[in-house]
Amino acid sequence: AAAPYAAAGAAPGGDAAPPLPAAARATARRPPALDALIDALVPLALEGPVSGEAVLAHLPPARRAGSKPWAVEGLDAATGHWQPPRPGQRYRELQAGVQLANRSGALNEIEYSEFVQQVQAFADAIGALPDFPDMLDVVARARELDAFASPRDAQLALTLRSDAVAWSIGFVEQCAVRHGFVRGTLPGRLQLPTDEEGAPPLLTLAYDQKAALAVDGDDPQEPPAARAQRAAQTAVREVQLLLDVPQTAAAAEPFPAWHTMARKLADDLAATVVDDYGEPLSVHAFAAIGKELGELYTQLEARGLAAGSPAARRLFSG
Repeated sequence: AAAPYAAAGAAPGGDAAPPLPAAARATARRPPALDALIDALVPLALEGPVSGEAVLAHLPPARRAGSKPWAVEGLDAATGHWQPPRPGQRYRELQAGVQLANRSGALNEIEYSEFVQQVQAFADAIGALPDFPDMLDVVARARELDAFASPRDAQLALTLRSDAVAWSIGFVEQCAVRHGFVRGTLPGRLQLPTDEEGAPPLLTLAYDQKAALAVDGDDPQEPPAARAQRAAQTAVREVQLLLDVPQTAAAAEPFPAWHTMARKLADDLAATVVDDYGEPLSVHAFAAIGKELGELYTQLEARGLAAGSPAARRLFSG
């Protein structure tokens, strides 16, 4: 369950922004390992070693059961670590796992049955014998995990609302890039990247998607100057600054960054920071939110799902 704490905001100006850097950072890291904390694991007994090429050849291209992703890993005999199957490797042990919960909710009976069917077909193709856990046990675990995660899924949003005239998209981008934002993969999204390669953005600045599409157009050959001219002519009156709390480690101090960036952007844009009700967001309100987040971080860590950990990022996604 999302927990936004603040509302909508705005923008003036007519200056065209310089071309933004292309996307935050390419995700070059290998996929996160399966984790018994958030996955239902299925041992796949093998008659003999199997090559990574054979495993990859028989995996379905889309490994999802409803809204839940699933994966297969092999045990690297040299390191003793489970890893995604790789060409050139041979595996004596395999395991499959399906995620018990994500932001779409808990794994249900239909999704688990779909997972069982897909894994059984894969196992038959490579000559493996799966040992599936009981459906009722898996679904009960999924519901319990979802009951823990839902009230702790803090996605903070504040709104920067214009104090005067509307802002051009170019002006918003110009202010954002000055503070380190880069263009995201979705229209109307600018992202502040972290130093961690492949990690989710620290903060996201969001504005009207229709305005963004009007600026971006659909011509990849368009000169940057032409886009900048359209950006200067397309206006919005508010933008949102977003913080996805479970996706970033507390040590990175994302909440102070969110607070500080709100003040900087408000100064640059001549905007007021307001909450969901359109009321100015006070220093005392920020302090109260910060206190709640401190408790949230403690609860997540106690469960083994510290904010910013691979398991937390998977659980609070989708």
